[in-house]
Amino acid sequence: MNQSPSVFDFDRDGLREWCASHQMPLYSADQILQWVYGKGVLDPQEMTNLSRSHRDLLSNALQIRVGTELKNQLASDGTRKLLIGWPTKSSMPVIGSGPATETVLIPSDDRRTACVSSQVGCPVGCRFCASGLLGLEGNLSTGQIIEQVHRFYRPEHREVTNIVFMGMGEPLANYSPVTRAIKILNADWGFGIGARRITVSTVGLPAGICRLASFPLPVTLALSLHAPNDSLRRELIPWAEHASIEQILSACRTYFDATGREITLEYLLLSDVNDRPQHARELAEIADTLRCNINLIRYNEVEGLPFRRPVDQDVHEFQRILRKARINVHIRASRGRDIDAACGQLRQKSQKITPAPESP
Repeated sequence: MNQSPSVFDFDRDGLREWCASHQMPLYSADQILQWVYGKGVLDPQEMTNLSRSHRDLLSNALQIRVGTELKNQLASDGTRKLLIGWPTKSSMPVIGSGPATETVLIPSDDRRTACVSSQVGCPVGCRFCASGLLGLEGNLSTGQIIEQVHRFYRPEHREVTNIVFMGMGEPLANYSPVTRAIKILNADWGFGIGARRITVSTVGLPAGICRLASFPLPVTLALSLHAPNDSLRRELIPWAEHASIEQILSACRTYFDATGREITLEYLLLSDVNDRPQHARELAEIADTLRCNINLIRYNEVEGLPFRRPVDQDVHEFQRILRKARINVHIRASRGRDIDAACGQLRQKSQKITPAPESP
């Protein structure tokens, strides 16, 4: 395996230090960043304002992309989903065909949103999700996170306008690489994406949320709630044992006070599990204690898991109850259902991962 660092692992200061350590002028770092982020060039030999000796050095000592595109699927609605294979690290076990993550580009009228992964697999183990069927296999580096976004680069225009950390993994459990990646995504020499267009989605780690409150970029915080009470949430999300809903909401209030950014509550609707009218009324009571908006998400079925997608009538009734309580709530449009839309599904099918049988 090539142990050379990736250019995506560096911020501008770090790349300048790398250049200096390899007897290259400091301004070479700015030239490299302009080629990579400004023009989408991946081959150092095409970076023509660098000397030939420096181009050769880059080719031998610095990687750009380290992953391998294993699958590339395009849905009828324009959603594109990639499965990316990563080199095996000593701390990362080889499962199936090796470490792999998913990333998705979701187009709409005025934006192109990249949904990126932060970990290989997931430690949270949500009962309804394909991402964590084998648990956590490892953390992604800053460079691997950035590479996911760069794979959607198009030379003629900046393809990605928004970022959501809603792919595989729990972003706040990989805090340092994720926040370093956010700085690169935001930087004017990087992708130049505004902090308000970057969303970090968490299952609810109070300490991590409070830590993010002091992060210098006020990104949008999304809480994957998925249940309006602790008992149901613990049934659906094993990590809910570690923090109550009230403890998580308290951390979210800290985040709002520090940043002024309204919290997004993500609520995945599972038929006959958490989509009943009483659940909507309980959720309204929660939302009334927090500056927030709610995204209702229809479940995308995962092969081998027992949960079902709710019917439209139940979804709209759930929304009606929340709106009657004067809650700002929207139903998120389902995208890419014809290309294994649910998080972790493409990896699951590609690596033939099956859910473990329930304990008797």
